[in-house]
Amino acid sequence: MKFVHTSIVLFCFLLQAKAQLTIEQIMADPKESVGTLPSNPFWSEDGKTLYFSWNPDRKTSDSLYAVVLPNLKPTKLTDEQRRNLPPQFGAYNRDKTRKLYAKNGDIYLLDCKTLVSRLLINTVESESNPVFNQKEDKVLFAKSNNLYSLHLGTGELTQLTNFQTGEAKSEPKISEQEKWLKQDQLSLFDILKERADKKKEGEGNTKTDAAKRPKEVFLGTKLIDNQSISADEGFVIYRMSQPAANEKRTIVPNYVTESGFTEDIPGRAKVGAIRGAQELWIYNIKKDTVLQVSTKNIEGINDKPDYLKDYPSKSDTAKDKKSEPRKVSFSNILWSADGKYAVVVLRSYDNKDRWIMQLNVESASLKLIDRQRDEAWIGGPINEIGFLGDNKTLYYQSEADGFAHLYTADLSTGKKTQLTKGKFEVQNVQLSKDKQFFYVTTNEVHFGEQHFYKMPINGGERVRLTARTGAHQTVLSPDETQLAYLYSGATQPWELYVQDNKPMAKPTQITYSLSKNFTSYNWREPKVITIKARDGVDVYARLYEGRGENGKKPAVIFVHGAGYLQNAHKWWSSYFREYMFHNFLVEQGYTVLDMDYRGSAGYGRDCRTGIYRFMGGKDLTDHVDGAKWLVDNQGVDKNRIGIYGGSYGGFMTLMALFTTPDVFKSGAALRPVTDWAAYNHPYTANILNEPQADSIAYRRSSPIYHAEGLKGHLLICHGMIDVNVHFQDAVRLTQRLIELKKDNWELAAYPLEDHGFVEPTSWLDEYKRIFKLFESTLKK
Repeated sequence: MKFVHTSIVLFCFLLQAKAQLTIEQIMADPKESVGTLPSNPFWSEDGKTLYFSWNPDRKTSDSLYAVVLPNLKPTKLTDEQRRNLPPQFGAYNRDKTRKLYAKNGDIYLLDCKTLVSRLLINTVESESNPVFNQKEDKVLFAKSNNLYSLHLGTGELTQLTNFQTGEAKSEPKISEQEKWLKQDQLSLFDILKERADKKKEGEGNTKTDAAKRPKEVFLGTKLIDNQSISADEGFVIYRMSQPAANEKRTIVPNYVTESGFTEDIPGRAKVGAIRGAQELWIYNIKKDTVLQVSTKNIEGINDKPDYLKDYPSKSDTAKDKKSEPRKVSFSNILWSADGKYAVVVLRSYDNKDRWIMQLNVESASLKLIDRQRDEAWIGGPINEIGFLGDNKTLYYQSEADGFAHLYTADLSTGKKTQLTKGKFEVQNVQLSKDKQFFYVTTNEVHFGEQHFYKMPINGGERVRLTARTGAHQTVLSPDETQLAYLYSGATQPWELYVQDNKPMAKPTQITYSLSKNFTSYNWREPKVITIKARDGVDVYARLYEGRGENGKKPAVIFVHGAGYLQNAHKWWSSYFREYMFHNFLVEQGYTVLDMDYRGSAGYGRDCRTGIYRFMGGKDLTDHVDGAKWLVDNQGVDKNRIGIYGGSYGGFMTLMALFTTPDVFKSGAALRPVTDWAAYNHPYTANILNEPQADSIAYRRSSPIYHAEGLKGHLLICHGMIDVNVHFQDAVRLTQRLIELKKDNWELAAYPLEDHGFVEPTSWLDEYKRIFKLFESTLKK
């Protein structure tokens, strides 16, 4: 009997291992195909309860759950409990015993020990951004473009600023005739003169008796935001912006609507559209004066980009003209806790420069702390900035040495120190409660892993706290004794864990979220490999090895989207449908390669900017080199290689089929950009500059200009209400292919889908078409 039982178990195991995937299973609702994964973990202020979003009951949307330590059993919160819960973000006093927060437009004060909240302000207007003043006896907050203070002891409410929309009302002008008549009337009639004198005296008494009011500052047509007040309540720094005049914006037609009529969805502007201007101002509360911060003397403000050398006529015109300062944007306005130092981050509109500047609020003058210049564009994970506990040392991130690292600058001496070094990225930074340590997330173990470390504030040894291969999205408990994190591996979707804040401590799993459909299949772990590109650079990739006769294997290369995104890593991919589809393709005899091509995230500045002024250049040759590697190392037939991807991956597929048609037999371009001049400004202008200024970059990077090169089979799939990459891109390319008399291409339109598909039926239709394309072209 024991032998029979063992045989049955083994037989069942083999059946499970050999379970065949179907496209219908893969493209089903993710709740069924994968499960309902936890997200957004955060701690209660006393560190005893961990909250997170989860949906184990597979309802329409997630609910809020909690575990109360040391009991680790998740409990679903009631609607009332959820509504009464303070938000996870707010402003603390220095010892973090009290927390201010805004909720539903009102201001609350939370005692972090008792977890009792006190409602401070309850009005029909919306109050926001509460912070403590330096003495911690007042709450400073914003309402309707202005700043106010509320004394916690007396309840005294004071308006600190008086920003007004529109223009100041001017006194009506009186002609010389009118002046003479008025004086004549007052000299003739005593009662009129007596009444006029009394009115003047009364107005004077009213002004004398009234409390002091802040200066009226009229904004005209400009918008105000980012108001930031010093802890001593002496100065307010604020940003004003002038919206662009006559900015032309796009529309996205929606054909399948409830009304039965075609409806227009308001869209974005296109790259190169006129941009509004920004200004930085300072309001001196004591002096009741305002000063504008000038940027004309910033180091390098007049520097022109190198790409202008490709346009001699423009370069000559620029030289002939008086050099004009570049426009800048202002962000990250912050104060030291003692109010002595103010810092602001500036970026040039062309995004070639980032300046971290010290701001003298008395004189409205700027002093350079750090300048990062990149002839491509400023980017990468470099947004963390703040003050250390001494209130004079600033920490910040920079890609100055080629990778995003952590630096400090002593504002009293100007000394800068690099705290981390090496070929890896510091991707997240958090200062400890006592401000003696940094907690950082880096990829120093491997570009495809993310781990959590503790490091002294002066640099030195980083102590690794997390152990498992994969990624850890970590949230530190308020008392810093516990780590909560979402963890995933290459074949393990995200789950929630808790561990002690000790090096490599054993974690405890909180959630179990996977569906039976997912756990019933033996998912393949892709190999993370490197492929040597033609210029000597190591390109990381995921390899799904297929079986078959050497020299005759078909292969598919997948191109991830977003451009600046990482997918050749060792954690659960956001492209989970594609991951499962690649498992399916391996079952069907394909080898699959998924590359982190030039332009991908996680590999430093040179990889990120490798596509500057030529999308479809090094990023495409990386894939061509990948195809050759498959032929040389995996027994793939060079005449049986297909390519597919969405968004940027769709663009790359078009460039591959149009400009290297002898490498790829067929391809599926999903929601592709076909002309970069039609895409948005923030993303595109960084990489290709503006089309009216750098037409060379746009023409060599846009597939629509290369469509005549198509030889293989092309499938285009696009959502018709895509407000990111507009369906117009696919329509314009369709017309171009028609005029070029091209064969072997087709367009599949999805009337109710945006950029990211939602409906399982749309996913199913799209991937059945992709599979049919590869089956019919790569297995002949």
